Parts: sequence; structure tokens; C-alpha cells
Amino acid sequence: MRTLQRVDLDGLRARVRALAGRTRLPARGVAAAPAGRYRWAAYGSRVAGRAFLGEAPLADRATAVPALGARGPGLRTSVRESLLRTAALLGARRPRSGPARTSAALRALRARHGDAPVLLRTRSGERVLVLLDPRDLCRFYAEPVTPRRRIDAEAPAAGVLAAVAGEARYLTASGTLDLDRAHHAVGRASRRIVLGDAAAEDEELAAWLRRSRPDGPGPGLRKGSPYDLAGSRILEYAGRAGAGTLVARADVQDPAGQARQWLLAMESLPATLLRTLLLLGAHPAEQDAACAEASAGAAGSGELPRLRACVRESLRLYPVVPELVRVTRAETDWGGVRCPAGTTVLLPVAFHQRDPERVPAAHVFVPGRWKNPAADHDTRMAPFGHGGGRCPGDELGLLVTAAFCAEVLRSHRIGATRPVLDPVGPLPTALDPNGIRLTLTHR
Repeated sequence: MRTLQRVDLDGLRARVRALAGRTRLPARGVAAAPAGRYRWAAYGSRVAGRAFLGEAPLADRATAVPALGARGPGLRTSVRESLLRTAALLGARRPRSGPARTSAALRALRARHGDAPVLLRTRSGERVLVLLDPRDLCRFYAEPVTPRRRIDAEAPAAGVLAAVAGEARYLTASGTLDLDRAHHAVGRASRRIVLGDAAAEDEELAAWLRRSRPDGPGPGLRKGSPYDLAGSRILEYAGRAGAGTLVARADVQDPAGQARQWLLAMESLPATLLRTLLLLGAHPAEQDAACAEASAGAAGSGELPRLRACVRESLRLYPVVPELVRVTRAETDWGGVRCPAGTTVLLPVAFHQRDPERVPAAHVFVPGRWKNPAADHDTRMAPFGHGGGRCPGDELGLLVTAAFCAEVLRSHRIGATRPVLDPVGPLPTALDPNGIRLTLTHR
């Protein structure tokens, strides 16, 4: 492999920001490599290692998958808590947003190294293999994973649509729609879908779940902790949940634990809902077509193919899971690059989905691309992942989000929006849902 610059990012967080603010992070030499081997790039262990590859909250984390080269039980795939850190590690210039910095850094790596995987090493000895070639995506997704129970078939569409219709009224009760309203309505609907109608008003349970530690034993599991209180409350609802709820239909040893995961996973839906409606507000023709579909008879069955395509396109542009990682448990050869056991393999999903060299109209809202059935199998675009590691709740997430969009558009039109998006030019790399405000007018 070619030699990369060595980036020194040790020290305090302030120093990391200062280094990242320079036009190019300082070169400090390259670690020596044995003859005939690739050489390493070194970057700071303060950002890498546990801090950089640490677990994110469960709502933003992919489900457990086995590590590359694994022969035994799998390890967990984690989502990067901040794309800004990735950019700092790769020595990018400093555009305004974190995702933009990451994209610039990855483009710079590709310019220097082509499509070959780039192997980095932390100063503490940890290794990261960055995948830049779309062909490598196929191998990444083809790796065996721990089987995960799908939930789309378990959720009766009628019950889901009834819960959405009952809670969507809150979205349109005011002339303005923001993230707080979206969280309130989607949270109530999620609790009804998973635990039953009695749980809809339980905001205390929602607060406990947000404050819970879902990942393993520790102080978060002590009696009286938010994790413990949430588990007890879920068990109460599970004991009297109706037959149409997810928890009642869950054929697992720990239905309460599964219900917790479903509720936390659905925490990502409000942001996706708000971004999708914002994009429709910025594209009047797409909004009119989506409104026509929402008003048609097909909306009652939850089919909504056009709105589902809009949700997929929103997730392509602004994925919930911007990066995936797996860890090799045995020596692995990747495109001629030998990766020792313990190497972290990093797949920058957001970069590949918006790669203008490989994806047509990469920075433009084009829901029509999803009309082609082959688009769902295109590894360059992975709103829900691919292969055995595909999100097991993709159909449920699409159903809920598209149904909420339909409820809003059936009787309202999205007028003024904040931020204002250019319907023709490239869309921004990041859209913070906290800053989105939509003005609704009656049709």
C-alpha cells in the first residue's frame, strides 16, 4: 500500500479541533514497514480506539453481526457517533459541516490511492481499513452475520395504520411542524404499535428509555435505574398487550427486551419523517404527486409506493447509519491488503451513497430512482443495508414513516420551510432535524 501522512491528534479535545482547523494536518513521518509489506499511516489514539470506535446509543446502532473472518459468535457493528472525527483522522480540509469534511477526506484518499482499500493504524497499534471501492461493498455485505428476526411480517398493517392515523392529528394541530411535534406523535404511535394503546401516553417510559444503558451489565442495570424501571414498565404492558401488538406476537425468549429494542430503534423515525417532508416541501411537483397518492384509496392499505420511494431517497441523502464497522477476528486478505486479526473494517455508507463518481444525481432528491426494483439491491445505496445484516425492521420503518407523511399531506400542504433548500442545485450534506421548521396550510 502507498504511504499516508502520519497525523498526530493526541492530547486534549481543543488540540484536535485546532489541528483539524488547519488546511492540512501536519506530517510527522511514517512508521517503518517490513520489506515487501504495505506501510502504515499513524493517527492519534485519543480520537481512535475506544473513543472513535465506541458504542453509540442503541437507537443509532446497527444490530449485532459477526466480525469479518470470524468463526465463532459475532461482534457488534457500531455507528460512528460523529463523522467529524472521521474527517479529522483522515486529514481533511475543513468545510463547514462534519459530513462534508468526511466526504472531502475520503475523496482525497481516493485521489491518492485510487479504489484500493486504505489501511491506517493508530498510534496505539489499532488498525482501520477504509473501503473506497463499490466492489468492496459487495464483499462487506456478503459476510455472514448472526441471524436476526425480521419484524415487518409481525406487524399487522391495519394496526400500524390505525396507530399512525390516531397520532398524526397532533402533527397538523398547529400551523408549524418541528422535531418536538414529530417526536411526540411518532413516540405515541410507536408505543401503541409495540405495547398497545395503553402505553401511548406513557411519556415517563419514553424518558426512562432515553436514559437507559442498553449495552451490557453495569451501573445502568441496578435496581431503580432508568434501565430497570423501563424494563419493569414494559413487562407490565406486555402482560396485557393485545394480540395485534408487536410484543404479543414476539416469539422470543425475552419479549420485554425485544420490545425495548424496537422502541429505541423507532426513535430514529421522527428525524427521517421531518427530513422527508422538508424535501417534499422544497420540490412542489414531488409534493403534488405524493399528495395525490395519499388521497387515493391505496393509502388505506399502506402501499404508498411513491411516498416509500421518497422516504428511501431521504435516507439515501441523510442516512441514519452513516458508517458501519466490523472487526476481523482472523487474518484477512482484502484486495491484496493483508489485515491482521483485530483490524477494524470501516464502510463509509454516507460517502458511497452520495458519491458523484458512481451515483447519478448523487446530491439531488430523485425519488424516481427507487421505482427500479434493482435499486433496492444496489450496494452503492443502502438505506437499510444489504445481505444478512439488513435492518430487520426496514418494512415497518417504511410503513410508519410513509403513513405519517400521507396523513400530513392528505389535508395539508407544506408551504414555507426552514431551512430553504434549492430544488435544482446540490442539497446540503447535512440536515439537522432540530433546525427544521415546516409551515402547513390547509388544502
